[in-house]
Amino acid sequence: MEKKGTKKIETKRLILRRFTEEDAKDMFTNWASDPEVTKFLTWPMHPDVDFTRNLLSEWITHYEDGAYFNWVMELKENHEAIGNISVVKLNERIEEAVIGYCMSRAYWGRELMPEALKAVMDYLFDEVGVNRVAACHDSNNPKSGRVMDKAGMKLEGTLRAAGINNQGISDKVWHAMIRSDRI
Repeated sequence: MEKKGTKKIETKRLILRRFTEEDAKDMFTNWASDPEVTKFLTWPMHPDVDFTRNLLSEWITHYEDGAYFNWVMELKENHEAIGNISVVKLNERIEEAVIGYCMSRAYWGRELMPEALKAVMDYLFDEVGVNRVAACHDSNNPKSGRVMDKAGMKLEGTLRAAGINNQGISDKVWHAMIRSDRI
């Protein structure tokens, strides 16, 4: 594995790039303060834009670490920050990246998240050299699982009462792709 960190990735409709402090307003307004977006996440809604700005300041300090992968999703058509996709756990020993993501409710249903996930997976396989990319979702949030399916991940199974999020203890449904699945 090569620790290449968060590099800019472009897709047809998105620019995936490093966060800047200027993204705080969009992040707060578009997803971090939305109870529907944060419903199944492991972190609570942000109380105000200053909280978001402070969090981004902390995240930005990690970008020099080649094992830190955290992208803001910028929509090309209007340059608005509409979501976040990141490696929430990197297991170098087995060359695995676990992905987490969220996006503004205003853009749900437009196939933008599968587009971003596929691009990040390609980067992690082709540039970083991981062997496995995995993600999980609350069993009560099947739309997140559809994102994983559309990006080419395979359903692996459900771990009952194995997670906790803003809804409480939850079943975690795992999906993954390994390098050999891409052939």
